[in-house]
Amino acid sequence: MIFTETKIPGAWLLEPQRHEDERGYFTRTFCRQEFLDHGLDFLPVQSNISYNRESLTLRGLHFHAPPFEETKLVRCTSGRLFDVAVDLRPQSPAYKQWVGVELSRENGRGFFIPAGCAHGFLTLEEHTEVSYQMSPEFEPGHDLGIRWDDPSINIQWPATPRVVSAKDQALSFME
Repeated sequence: MIFTETKIPGAWLLEPQRHEDERGYFTRTFCRQEFLDHGLDFLPVQSNISYNRESLTLRGLHFHAPPFEETKLVRCTSGRLFDVAVDLRPQSPAYKQWVGVELSRENGRGFFIPAGCAHGFLTLEEHTEVSYQMSPEFEPGHDLGIRWDDPSINIQWPATPRVVSAKDQALSFME
C-alpha cells in the first residue's frame, strides 16, 4: 500500500499496489505492520457494511463522544462515493478542517480516519457499498453527529444530496 498523509493529522489515503495477471489482480488492503510503520496503531475489532440504493445518498457526519471515539478504515466495494473526514479535535492544527476523497471499487483506495474525526459520505452512483473496519467496538448511546452542510466547516460536496435520513437532517450545527 502507498500511504499518503492528508492535511488532517493521522488521516491517510491508502492506494493499493495491485499485482495483476490474466486472472485479475491481488492487493493488500490491511497490514498491521505497515500501519505501525506509519505510526498508526490500528487493530480493527469490528467490520460493517453500508449499502446505498440511490445515487446522491448522504450519510453523516457521524462520530462518537469521548472516551468512545472510533477509528475507521473505509473502502468502497461497489459503486463510487465522496468520503469526508472532519477534524473535531480542538487541540489539532486542523481543527474544523475537512478532507474529501473519492473512493470506488475501481480505484481500490482506502481512507484511514483517526479517532476524534467526524465521518460522512455522499454516494456518486447507485448501489454503492461501503466497508468499514473499526476500532474500538461500537458503544451504543455515544454516537453523535453534526450537519453535513454546517457553514462553519463548509464542505465542498461534489453534488447536492437527494437522500438524507431524518436523523441526519436533525443533526445540529457546530457551536
